Amino acid sequence: MAINELTGAFEAVLFASGEPVPMENLKEILGIDGAKVQELAAAYSKLLEERGSGLQLQQVAGGWQLVTRARYFRYVERLSEERDKRLSPAAMETLSIVAFKQPITKQEIEHIRGVRIEKIMSKLLEMELIRELGRKDTIGRPILYGTTDTFLQCFGLNDIGDLPELPEADRSILEHEQLELFGELTEQETEAE
Repeated sequence: MAINELTGAFEAVLFASGEPVPMENLKEILGIDGAKVQELAAAYSKLLEERGSGLQLQQVAGGWQLVTRARYFRYVERLSEERDKRLSPAAMETLSIVAFKQPITKQEIEHIRGVRIEKIMSKLLEMELIRELGRKDTIGRPILYGTTDTFLQCFGLNDIGDLPELPEADRSILEHEQLELFGELTEQETEAE
């Protein structure tokens, strides 16, 4: 297959998918090996940049996806008349806890936040930012939650390992209850291993 034909096929597959397309799928669909997919992705990304395209190629959630360049967001935003899907600070805090502590139960999140979170969890599930991972092997068998590929896409992460490191807690400013909770969570993680 000629390089122009291959580039066109690569572009068409990514455009039609709308979701990140994993390496394995691209190899199979295009009939090329992994090294050639990497080479094609690099060349296509450079081509988009050189021609000043409103799109860019992004490696995210374990695959490649065509996305809008950030500088054109204000135009694309006008296209959609959907209601605002921004997360409240409480929802962001809850999502952060899930991301960094997954797998985690709703009760554990509520214990950390100190408030009930039914509506927030429903919204995060509805937006497909979190999902059920299974059940914890304890009394009551509570549901364990974790993040999704949609979460990775929204935050521009290739995998969960790309999350930044959490700063070490300064124990001198933590309240007594927070220190107890920190100790409980550490013990639970040790027992789970």
